[in-house]
Amino acid sequence: MADLHDDHPDPLTRSITTSASSSASSAVGERDREPPADAETDAETDAVVDLFDRELDAYERALALLARHPVLDGFNTLARSYAGPRAHDVERGESALDADLPRIKAGGVGAQFWALHPAAGSDDDGAVTETLRQLDAIRALIDDCPDELRLALSAGDLAEARNRGRIGSLLGPVSGPALGDSLGTLRAYHALGVRAAGLAGAGWTRGEDGLSAFGQDVVREMNRLGVLVDLAGCGADTARRVLAVTRAPVLFTHSGARALTDHPANVPDEVLALLPPNGGVCLVGFAPDQVARGGAAATVRDVADHLDHVREVAGPEAVGLSGMFGREASLPCTQGLEDASCYPELIAELFHRDWSEPDLAALTWGNAARVIRETEFVARAERNRDRQQAQRQKGWPAGSA
Repeated sequence: MADLHDDHPDPLTRSITTSASSSASSAVGERDREPPADAETDAETDAVVDLFDRELDAYERALALLARHPVLDGFNTLARSYAGPRAHDVERGESALDADLPRIKAGGVGAQFWALHPAAGSDDDGAVTETLRQLDAIRALIDDCPDELRLALSAGDLAEARNRGRIGSLLGPVSGPALGDSLGTLRAYHALGVRAAGLAGAGWTRGEDGLSAFGQDVVREMNRLGVLVDLAGCGADTARRVLAVTRAPVLFTHSGARALTDHPANVPDEVLALLPPNGGVCLVGFAPDQVARGGAAATVRDVADHLDHVREVAGPEAVGLSGMFGREASLPCTQGLEDASCYPELIAELFHRDWSEPDLAALTWGNAARVIRETEFVARAERNRDRQQAQRQKGWPAGSA
């Protein structure tokens, strides 16, 4: 049976090494042979050339790594813009946004979650309506782009998409308000293909203990269905309660380290430390307000700092990537990560910080893929248990039809 391990051949990003490497290498290569005019000695010139050579080497290593271990991105926000009133040509290229299919592929993305989040301030009914509108638009886009995209409803689908050179497309996360107060709504989303749901903003996460009895039922039903639990933006009390209830690993689909940047979407160290026993993963987002520090403009180094911190606190098995691309190109962005083609810049920065290739492979693909596999395993186990209980109640022998 197909799985999501990194030993699959990966035709998806073979074009990266050819196109991006040739263009990037020639551009940087030309630059690194032109020492600054004010270099006063041969030693200074040699030092500058050596620095640029090392930069080029790290970037080429990043391209090569992404060709073998593409990014499984946790939170692409294109759905809101694509489903909006203005037409966007995301298939061939869209300069008004910071992401489109050509740049997503050029960045080395092999799969992504299509976030289905309504605008802030939507009431529950409005959130459901907007979520369904975005879901319909993205499913139509996937159908219209069979050479680029493939709907992924399971770990096997994701592996097949990767092997066929398509971007595996996971629907979700939907937002907490869009879940409302009905398990039926959650089941309906699952039937429509949604495979991740956020809890932040749901009414049943706002009590003193962070998760009501109904909220616990929601988490258990997500486990039974195989819907990933997204804790991004949840308070520490909610995160702790969910981690005590869930049988499946959790995701923080677009977060960072609260110890570095005090942002409500970021995760405090005491919660990060709870991820290893659960097998959960914090996908570090690139949004400038989530990674900037000290009033300075956010840069790719700030994102790398957050990745270093999460890895240090929670371990290399608990960290992943979330570009959060899909916004208007005119909005503030993190320097060095201006659009969806820029993932190699971040990987090059991590090579400079002596991240090993196994850790980088886990970061880009392995960790998030493992959560998907294990969530499916838990769902199968839960459904088998329910079936056996129903058989016992009817007096049938265990395992009978």
